[in-house]
Amino acid sequence: MRAASAVCQELKMKRKGSSMTDYIDVDVRPILRAGGEPFSVIMAALERLEPGQGIRLTATFKPIPLFAVMADKGFSHSEQALDGGEWEVTFTPAETKPAAAPVSGKAAFDAWPEPSVTLDNRDLEPPEPMVRILGAAEKLAPGATLSALLRREPVFLFPQLEKRGYRWLGGFTPDGATYELTVRAPS
Repeated sequence: MRAASAVCQELKMKRKGSSMTDYIDVDVRPILRAGGEPFSVIMAALERLEPGQGIRLTATFKPIPLFAVMADKGFSHSEQALDGGEWEVTFTPAETKPAAAPVSGKAAFDAWPEPSVTLDNRDLEPPEPMVRILGAAEKLAPGATLSALLRREPVFLFPQLEKRGYRWLGGFTPDGATYELTVRAPS
């Protein structure tokens, strides 16, 4: 997060006009290359939008998990592959924005069993950790848990887990280098 904060200061968000939608440019490649998580920067840009504005995002990978998050916030997307495996994605506001779904992160959790699956995703680049965790979660027995280690907080994974009925607990280790996540299958 500290590396991301340093890179955020260099991040340039500028307005670019077009005939239909005005876009804010958000280039998260420096944050990703520094090992940071750009979700908060993207959401901050989203909060700064005026009615009718959209976001033009440039990233080091195709941010598939972000598509659902932005759709839930009332934005459609179009994507274009750039050189070197990088992507430019434009998020355009829909006519009406749906209400945001409530997040229930403070639900009471009963005693959870020991994880039956352990995944070390620290060496994987997004979106691979999310894909591996969702794939492993689908194979869990009812009420069983899995444990995963990640380099970043998996902010795009949480809504996907909740949508599928899974509960999760997570947090960074005391040194801040690893995010530990436990996922429990519906009973």
